[in-house]
Amino acid sequence: MAGCRLCGAKDLASVVDLGATPPCELFLTADRLDAPELTYPLHLRVCRECRLAQLPPLITPEETFTEYAYFSSYSDSWVRHAKAFVDAAVERVAPGFVVEVASNDGYLLRHVVEKGVRCLGIEPSANVGDAAREKGVPTLTEFLTEETGQRVRDEHGPADLVVANNVYAHIPDVVGFTKGLRALVADDGWVSIEVQYLATLMEFGQYDTIYHEHFQYYTVASAQRALASGGLVLVDVELLPTHGGSIRLWARPEGAADAAAPESGAPTGAPSAGGHEPSAELRGPSAELRGPSAELRGPSAELRGPSARVQELLDREREQGLHSDDGYTAFAQRVAKVRRDLLKFLIRAAEEGKTVVGYGAPGKGNTLLNHCGIRSDLLAYTVDRNPYKHGRYTPGTRIPILPPEQIAEDRPDYVLVLPWNLRDELSEQLAYVHGWGGRLVFPIPELDVVEVGR
Repeated sequence: MAGCRLCGAKDLASVVDLGATPPCELFLTADRLDAPELTYPLHLRVCRECRLAQLPPLITPEETFTEYAYFSSYSDSWVRHAKAFVDAAVERVAPGFVVEVASNDGYLLRHVVEKGVRCLGIEPSANVGDAAREKGVPTLTEFLTEETGQRVRDEHGPADLVVANNVYAHIPDVVGFTKGLRALVADDGWVSIEVQYLATLMEFGQYDTIYHEHFQYYTVASAQRALASGGLVLVDVELLPTHGGSIRLWARPEGAADAAAPESGAPTGAPSAGGHEPSAELRGPSAELRGPSAELRGPSAELRGPSARVQELLDREREQGLHSDDGYTAFAQRVAKVRRDLLKFLIRAAEEGKTVVGYGAPGKGNTLLNHCGIRSDLLAYTVDRNPYKHGRYTPGTRIPILPPEQIAEDRPDYVLVLPWNLRDELSEQLAYVHGWGGRLVFPIPELDVVEVGR
């Protein structure tokens, strides 16, 4: 890599090298199966100066997001999570205008529309933006830049609340994107960002969430620095169960955050959904962190300077070794064990004449399948609820993607659940598999073959 995309430093340490794979969301149509696929190195490094973990920007957002295969509304738990957030945020912040960046198919803003609050989605993918407009969500088909943010502000006014869920990792120009957020938000407004938490990824070996469209991975320390690059100040942070372990960052413009900042910490008390206090044990993808919590925590409307929770998580990261090289050295060994265990299971099942199929075709699944070298001889097919993917094939591994009903028709011995982060939701959806003695298999954080009745 030429240098860190946040601070420009040249000294980057290797975390894990997953080889070369195709972009995880470029699913193949049948007429492309005989054509070559471009592959790109998937090598995660961490900057020794600002501690931003990152991939080299070998693909552009335009290559991935102009037409996108992921529709957020196909995850029931994610829609519930979004609704709970909107309910709390509208009650506590009372926004007159909400903007969501990377608003996808309107999974979140449709709840804002239902409350009669003015809103706008900014979504670069034309196909999912069309789905949002069909739900009655005003949507602008654009990538966010500082210029886009200023234009939206000029045309629609500043936003009281700007939401950016699962997009802060997807942009190679961290500084420019953050300046775009600052351009959108009112001088006394709020910015809420949800992003995967690097501390959880490292602790629980969630390496399949490393893929080309995720250009960087954040700790609280690196996120704090990234926000500052665009004129935003981190004032609070929450732990979330989503995507196996995420953080919700609450930020404000510099002036709003500096005014009347408390001497030590700040009160908490909303507007979030599914958040956990940092003092709670960080459990990653365990039962306690799989589904949204009913408890609503987050920054109060009066919160100005950084809360005590920010410092608590910074201290925890330091203890975990994430502010130095120490916390990254054993990660590659853990990745190798996940790969070995899954391949041993699949090879043994094949030798015993057992049938194994997949459930889900998420981006993370394609990292796992490609890194492990799994093809249709070990995984006959996978299924997905998203009709866009039906009849297509996984990139690199060429595994066919079928409708979910195929599982009940074929009654396989094992179902490998690729979106393991939705374990509770999918265990319920797939409970019928146990009816014929089938078993669910979760590959991460460690191989777990679920017996009937568990």
